[in-house]
Amino acid sequence: MGLSIKDILHNNARQILLLETDPGLGCTEPAAIGLCAAVAAALLKPGEIDSVTVETDPNIYKNAMGVIIPHSGFSAGVALAAAMGAVAGDPAKKLEVFSGVEPRGLEKARELLHQGKATATIATGATGLYVKATVVSGGRTATAVVSGCHDTITYRSVDGQELPCDAASERKTGDQLLPELQEWLLGMTITELTYLLDEMDASDIRYVREGIDLNLALVEYGLSRGPGIAVGRTQLSLMRRGLLKEDMALWASIRTAAGIDSRMGGVPLPAMTLAGSGNQCIAAGVPVVSVARYATLEDESLTMKAVMLSYLVTCCIKAGVGRLSCLCGSGVAAGAGVAAATAYLLGGSAEAVGGAVKNHIACFTPVCCDGAKTSCALKVAELAGSAVKNGLLAISGCVVRATDGIVDQSPEQTMRNLGKVVREGLTGLDPAVLDVMLNKKYAAQTLL
Repeated sequence: MGLSIKDILHNNARQILLLETDPGLGCTEPAAIGLCAAVAAALLKPGEIDSVTVETDPNIYKNAMGVIIPHSGFSAGVALAAAMGAVAGDPAKKLEVFSGVEPRGLEKARELLHQGKATATIATGATGLYVKATVVSGGRTATAVVSGCHDTITYRSVDGQELPCDAASERKTGDQLLPELQEWLLGMTITELTYLLDEMDASDIRYVREGIDLNLALVEYGLSRGPGIAVGRTQLSLMRRGLLKEDMALWASIRTAAGIDSRMGGVPLPAMTLAGSGNQCIAAGVPVVSVARYATLEDESLTMKAVMLSYLVTCCIKAGVGRLSCLCGSGVAAGAGVAAATAYLLGGSAEAVGGAVKNHIACFTPVCCDGAKTSCALKVAELAGSAVKNGLLAISGCVVRATDGIVDQSPEQTMRNLGKVVREGLTGLDPAVLDVMLNKKYAAQTLL
């Protein structure tokens, strides 16, 4: 092969981890909108913003409609995200673009919104991840486009004159490399991925640990404060009252819910993202470290290796179904990662690890994404707890048969089958969900 396992880890697995993880504040879809608007506004001389218009692909729009934006006074909305980015966002902070928004900046953004000078629409014919922001100030017009990944600026212009995207050149190089790495990952077997874990060095483990620590801060906030609809804190209360019984699966569910409660509730703490989603990273990592509490481990690094396996399985499934799709990536893709990691962490064979992936996909094909929102904590937490059980079942020899549904002989083919179902079989699901969301009587202008 020409490369040792350690070479492959550092040249491929480690690189895909670095490209697919990045800190972000709040939900990544409003952040992408805010970043795009902030980049456009930065092209103009400082002054009052006359208007800001944003167009997005349907999935970005769906995920930005109802989720709370950090530093927004617990408000939501596509147009509000664009206005906040344009008047108060810092483009240098990328997916943490809202971190420096102060009350005066929020007030200006709301003024634009209430005056009808901040508007949002779904871009006709847009496919893949796409955001276009147009900002007008002092008679001049600036435009920016985010596409491919949430923080990748692919176009900038002032008064129709295109400008280079030099500031994003490093990221663009990474984005160009990402499809190659995804193809490599799709060609790997679960067994090969478990072999790679043995070659993780101290720097790999430290990097994974840093991301976990970011997300555990959100978990602790969620358990102590109960933001969003407080799924995690409420379950914890029920457990303390004896109405729920503590076990490995429930603890994974509670902690996952608490982290997502915080993130979807607009708590101003950053999350580590995975494949474009903070919820996905919380859902792929927090249940694994929760399972570790119940395991007797001879080496603490095993937990981080298990988290790495969960991340790789998650990224593999996301490479097959698409970065933004009708599938609940946090519950299904990350859940399959957690199932695999649970089996690995508790000493299961490579066959059991693959069986855990098959079990989870068999259970939850398809669970749909109906937008980012506070109730994501409820949905994803339930699937996280089930993911742990699917891993436990697999190490006990209980695995769904290859004759059943989309489950195949191998976990790899099962993941490919899931991708086919999502890409080819569920093409009408996203438009139907978005139509319902846009036409609900409750959907006030502030959400649009």
